[in-house]
Amino acid sequence: MTVAPTVRLSFPVAEIALITFDDPSKGANILSRSVMDEFSTHLDTLAQRKDLIGLVISSAKPGVFIAGADIREFVENAGKPKSETVAMSSHGRELFERIGELPFPSVAAIHGVCVGGGAELAVWCDRRLATNDPKTQIGFPEVKLGIFPGWGGTARVPRMIGLGNAVELITGGESIGGQAAVRMGLVTDLVPAASLLDSAIALVRAEHQSGDYLRDRERWKQPIKTNPTELVFLEATATAMIQQQTKGQYPAPLAALKLMLATSQLDSSAAGQREAEAVAELFGSPVSRALINVFFLTDHNKKDLGIDNRSVKPSPLQSVGVIGAGIMGSGIAAACLKRGLSVSLTDARPESLTAGVRLAIEEASFDKATKGPTAERILNLAPHMHEVVDDSDFSRCDLVIEAIVENESVKRELHTRIEALLPETAFLASNTSAISIGRLAEHLKRPERFCGIHFFNPVRKMPLVEVIRGPKTSDETVATAVAFAKGLGKNPIVVADGPGFLVNRLLFPYMNETYNLLTSGVPIKAIDGAARAFGMPMGPVTLSDVVGLDTALFAGRVMAEAFPDRFLSSPLLESLVKAGRLGQKSGAGFFAYKNKSDRGEPDPAFDAIHAPFVTAAPVPDAQTLTLRLFLPMVLEATRVLQEQKVRDPRDVDLGLIFGIGFPPFKGGLLFWADTIGATKIVELLKPFEALGERFHPTPLLLELAASGRKFYDLIKTTP
Repeated sequence: MTVAPTVRLSFPVAEIALITFDDPSKGANILSRSVMDEFSTHLDTLAQRKDLIGLVISSAKPGVFIAGADIREFVENAGKPKSETVAMSSHGRELFERIGELPFPSVAAIHGVCVGGGAELAVWCDRRLATNDPKTQIGFPEVKLGIFPGWGGTARVPRMIGLGNAVELITGGESIGGQAAVRMGLVTDLVPAASLLDSAIALVRAEHQSGDYLRDRERWKQPIKTNPTELVFLEATATAMIQQQTKGQYPAPLAALKLMLATSQLDSSAAGQREAEAVAELFGSPVSRALINVFFLTDHNKKDLGIDNRSVKPSPLQSVGVIGAGIMGSGIAAACLKRGLSVSLTDARPESLTAGVRLAIEEASFDKATKGPTAERILNLAPHMHEVVDDSDFSRCDLVIEAIVENESVKRELHTRIEALLPETAFLASNTSAISIGRLAEHLKRPERFCGIHFFNPVRKMPLVEVIRGPKTSDETVATAVAFAKGLGKNPIVVADGPGFLVNRLLFPYMNETYNLLTSGVPIKAIDGAARAFGMPMGPVTLSDVVGLDTALFAGRVMAEAFPDRFLSSPLLESLVKAGRLGQKSGAGFFAYKNKSDRGEPDPAFDAIHAPFVTAAPVPDAQTLTLRLFLPMVLEATRVLQEQKVRDPRDVDLGLIFGIGFPPFKGGLLFWADTIGATKIVELLKPFEALGERFHPTPLLLELAASGRKFYDLIKTTP
């Protein structure tokens, strides 16, 4: 069988060549070894041609130029001698350098995503044209994989757009749109997508005529002309910013900065060789392995349908109803509105409904460029938002999501009333974070079309959505809920019904141990400090205040009722709530929040409430605190796997990274546990077993320890 080529060579006009990337087996173009070999062969052909005046490089994929290198091939090299990584990096750079050695100008015609290795290929062209489509984004996200551009990007980009701009792009890892790329000098001009090829051909002709590209080729090979004082200032300011953003946990951005500064006074060839040697030092490191695992987690999630039966397809949704116009309801409505869905929003209180509709439209109309809603977007979106005052209006909705108070009887009454109004083809969902989906469905006539769709607060920022499957929820309902969440740009994971679902169930052992440590006399500063040193975005005591101590108390009671052998309601928490100390929202919790500040300060009033609960005990060291906080989470995760609450161990890791900010540089809770090893974890638990069931090894952990297997070995392979 003949394999269709991925890289095609054609001639739209006789004297201009066109290389088109179009991988027939994938939705995006990826620079694998075989693709690079095809590209190399075409460059060989073009280098021999004496009748050409230029080359255009483009993509046939809608919305994607080139999405980078093949990460799986990179992973295959992890653990191999560094010399092989150096060779791999050098090979890619030397291939791209050949574009700039062709006897005619080259233009990258970019429409859509152009990142990583794709962006490096583009910058080795003499010129770049991009479309004015919002989908067109250019960037170097390699630092998010624990490395930095390795095919000449750190050598080429600073010489093209200036050292300061290159540092911002490469160490930040964020993509930029077309207008920003033009301002930086990364892109020559923006054109409509329909005229991209014609414009690229015209640019080739202009460059061939002027010869400007030859002068730039020579200039971009030279050292960068920079005042030594400017270099010192750039190093100081960029280092400070990187340290502030990474907290020292991510080495790649700082390594990229040092590399670009150190090689700025070398020619581009020498700088490229230094780049290959430096990237080999990072590749395969623990942080890089962990971040690459996160990449694979998200890649798996994008492809996961939420069900194993692939013959079941999700139902299309055009209109969504949201009941409850508070923070969560208006956030859900905004997310739907932004993605082009018709939204019907209601609330029991007219004033809340009016405010919720306004917030939803403003949030959906937010423009990053202007940092606020734009009038044009508001005018476009407002007609799709319907302020509902009569429940009968929900009869036209394909999906209705309830986002009201966490009261089971109130929710049940509402669900029964709304279900009666919906057509039999519609779906009903609850945004509950704790109440059993099975119990909520008991009085419904169509429980198979009911599920939980649990968004996290704030909806606009939090990428995770838990799709909770009740005992009678159908595959079609789950598949539809998963597709709906993905359509909103979220990462959904499917969880079987049960107390705390997934994220809250795994978060609570961490929070529960925090309250136990507090009543053992461990200072707040030590507990929060250990969590932050581990990589959590904030300490668990601070998190309690942010979430709300009343919310934490309610969740604790739910978990204590479900799992009394390892969870107890915290009397300290109960006393704080009785005293009206609910956290940030009330101005006081574990900390005091003065003048409506979000920054908590130590509070003597808390100390007075806390003191009666403290039992004197030695204060553990930082390592012991870390183990006490995170090992109970690992054990609870083993129980979740044993009970088959999730379909895949990867869902645990993705859920905690996107749901509570578990540090990505550790790869996820179970990935981190695998780096320790089950046998070692069993040993680490022994000093804590006297504390109770919450520190006793589970059957699954003991089984893995005995067999020498890892949590990730439990992943089921699918065709």
